[in-house]
Amino acid sequence: MEADQYVPFPLEEVNLDFEVIGPNEKNPEMMDVLLAACRSETVDERVAAVSLGGLECEVVDVEGYALERACSVLSSQWPNGGEGLTVALLDIGATTTTLNALHSGITVYTREQNFGGRHLTEEIQRRYGLSFEEAGMAKRNGGLPDSFEAEVLEPFKEAVAQQVNRAIQFFLGATPYNHVDLIVLAGGTSSIPGLDELIQERLGVDTLVANPFTHMSIGPRVDAQALANDAPAMMIACGLALRSFD
Repeated sequence: MEADQYVPFPLEEVNLDFEVIGPNEKNPEMMDVLLAACRSETVDERVAAVSLGGLECEVVDVEGYALERACSVLSSQWPNGGEGLTVALLDIGATTTTLNALHSGITVYTREQNFGGRHLTEEIQRRYGLSFEEAGMAKRNGGLPDSFEAEVLEPFKEAVAQQVNRAIQFFLGATPYNHVDLIVLAGGTSSIPGLDELIQERLGVDTLVANPFTHMSIGPRVDAQALANDAPAMMIACGLALRSFD
């Protein structure tokens, strides 16, 4: 009934869902309600993509919640199982880096910034005169000149470290939390060799690369090495798969 106060679009253009959390701590006569809203066209695009794959879409979820759910299978690798820890989960995609800050496994802050692996692809394309597709393949499979690592890759890794630091500083400045205990890297960019060590060195915080499949059994038809290589980019997919349909 009060959603139009919080959604900056006409409600007929928006998909809405909500969950009643319970009485408000400060005013028990009021109820706290979690509201999730998304432009309908954004939802429709994803439903259409699922349909093209021959599947039927049962649930559309919020990426941040999917990441939080995937972290539940990572926390066994963290000190004290993640209890009491403030964890900065950085999902570094092609164009966007998303920070999900969790405390004791619960999301307490999220923020997006425009930065991702596409910057590296475009620099490879520009420097070596390749098409965007060729640059993407070269980034993934190798075959670039010997100067690539020093002239292109290392500066990009430094830029990633700066973006991670920037995101964390925004989090610390906007919340009561004054430190981060652990940094977890997800997304395709986090698979760059040595990126986790560089970020740990620059920020002075233990840094891990996410692999939600570490303690899962792998089917015989699955290429275990390929899955391990792609695991950081599959955090959201893993979190979606862990959701029930009840």
